[in-house]
Amino acid sequence: MSSIGFVPRPGIELGLYPEKKLQKKTPLEKVVRSSIAPVTRRLRRGQGELKRAAHQVSELAAKYEVLSNTELQSAAQEVGIDMRRLGLRDDLMMRTFAIVREASTRVLGMRHFDVQIMGGWAMARGMIAEMQTGEGKTLTATLPACTAALAGIPVHVITVNDYLVTRDAESMRPLYNFLGLSVGTIVEEIEPDQRQKEYACNVTYCTNKQVAFDYLKDRVLLGRDRGKMRLELESLYADNPRSERLLLRGLCFAIVDEADSVMIDEAQTPLILSAQLDSQVESEVYTQALAIATEFELGKDFEIDRFHRHVELTASGKAQIDAYAADLDGPWVSSKFRLELVAKALSALHCFVRDEHYLVDEDKVKIIDEFTGRVMADRTWEHGLHQMIEVKEGCEASGQRKTIARISYQRFFRRYLRIAGMTGTASSAASELWSIYELKVAQIPTNRPGRRRLFKDQMYADAAARWQAIVTRIVELYESGRPVLVGTRSVANSEILAAALRDAGVPHVVLNARQDSEEADVVVRAGRAGTITVATNMAGRGTDIKLDDGVASAGGLHVLAAERNESARIDRQLFGRCGRQGDPGSAEAIIALDDEVFVRYCPALTIRLAKAIQRGRGRVPGPVAAWVVRSSQKAAERRGRTLREQLLNMDEHLDNVLAFSGQSE
Repeated sequence: MSSIGFVPRPGIELGLYPEKKLQKKTPLEKVVRSSIAPVTRRLRRGQGELKRAAHQVSELAAKYEVLSNTELQSAAQEVGIDMRRLGLRDDLMMRTFAIVREASTRVLGMRHFDVQIMGGWAMARGMIAEMQTGEGKTLTATLPACTAALAGIPVHVITVNDYLVTRDAESMRPLYNFLGLSVGTIVEEIEPDQRQKEYACNVTYCTNKQVAFDYLKDRVLLGRDRGKMRLELESLYADNPRSERLLLRGLCFAIVDEADSVMIDEAQTPLILSAQLDSQVESEVYTQALAIATEFELGKDFEIDRFHRHVELTASGKAQIDAYAADLDGPWVSSKFRLELVAKALSALHCFVRDEHYLVDEDKVKIIDEFTGRVMADRTWEHGLHQMIEVKEGCEASGQRKTIARISYQRFFRRYLRIAGMTGTASSAASELWSIYELKVAQIPTNRPGRRRLFKDQMYADAAARWQAIVTRIVELYESGRPVLVGTRSVANSEILAAALRDAGVPHVVLNARQDSEEADVVVRAGRAGTITVATNMAGRGTDIKLDDGVASAGGLHVLAAERNESARIDRQLFGRCGRQGDPGSAEAIIALDDEVFVRYCPALTIRLAKAIQRGRGRVPGPVAAWVVRSSQKAAERRGRTLREQLLNMDEHLDNVLAFSGQSE
């Protein structure tokens, strides 16, 4: 009988805090893995095996349908005992799937479709299940989660924000409780003592950020002396053993919702656990640096590499800094420090834009995640950049912080003994998911045939023409009674469009980083007739947009992208908000040649050629627009992957250095 191996749970074999020990790869192994990844991505497990699993689970249905609730609960406990004793064998997991399906029908009034069984089976086998928007991923995740939990494996169901953590846990709690399983939730405001209790549950719902930082806190507590035997001895003899102060029970099994967003898009910056430094560079120094930087001329005193958001001082600029600093003391005495300080000031002035890269709320600078449009309130830029931007915006400088521990998402998720995920847009990232995480992608068919209609891009010469075209299109759709969801890349652009709609007399609602607490409520209403919703990239991902009566006959929800994103996957995520579960819907992009993604990534010659062709036509011809979009996104995706590879290499390098010094994390 097929089995996926041992049961990854805390115990005698794996210790009190089980996790995977990462094997260091040689440069040759990395090259080979990278080279075969494009081939491996095509070796996805065929739908045949998943369909057979769904069929066999359905055949077991009759056995459990006739049982009473008490008998069904007893059957769940029995199969759990068998899995703990015999391992996660296919026949045992199929029994569990059939029990969970029947329990869900009785307790939640929702019976898993065959395609959801396929998705759950793919995740139980350690894969990424690619399921389209609206196919019920929340319910699907209960199949592998319940299976693992009944086998005694601590399960983390990881999603992208606190709202989804609470919503998913509460909506599925009756099912878990029926099967004798406890459910925990980890959200931002929970204190350490309560976190321990929530992680002690059979299944814990949490965000990627919260679980990763809690893991870093545990690593700091464990230090270097964290051997399995040492922890077990401490738990027996020590007065205050570390095992009782740990937050997590190890990294056993994770199911990652929106897996490509979490494991790819958000994996370009490290997770850093830090503490406030006692000594701070005074705000006066930042003010002086900004005053000097405002006098500099682009092209004469400094150059900007907008592709990498990097400032390079020229000889003229360096000479001016030396002249300005001649009468200053303190940090300005150091030539190296003053050059870095002014370069950082120039970066704060020219590379980081308010309401695009950050917003100011309650006199605090808060970073905006460029991929999701959400505020990352507890994140700060490193090496004084954050403080420089605070002073630039007239806020009180918060003081620099000292790094206590750091890890990349790549290394964090690879430490799980078993990991799986689900998303609607994994295929285009399949090679990277394999090369970094050794995760295969299983494409799951939709429960009903798709009816989404995609229009070709409309590309204009500049932003002004684009906004005018978008307002005209929205008015047309509004008058037909159709709901419209408009996606923008920044807070600033969402508010520009909102102002244009107000001028046109079109009622609408805005959803951006300023209103992210209202996200779910706004998105739920986005399917009502005549509702116009302007949103940043968050676009309510994870929240279904259900159509009002009569909307389907009018054509369904129309999704309009006001800009193309750096990754084509994010465009697909936005377009996936319409046409759920066989509903009608349509999507299009109305864009401009001076959009940031084209300015940063498209060759200047290509832009000039497109503008030349556009003159006298009103719009850039479709094939040329498609060429600009494709070439820009490919360049952006290459850069993103390079950044993630550099981050992973840096992580591994730091780990090697610390290991050599005896201080490895």
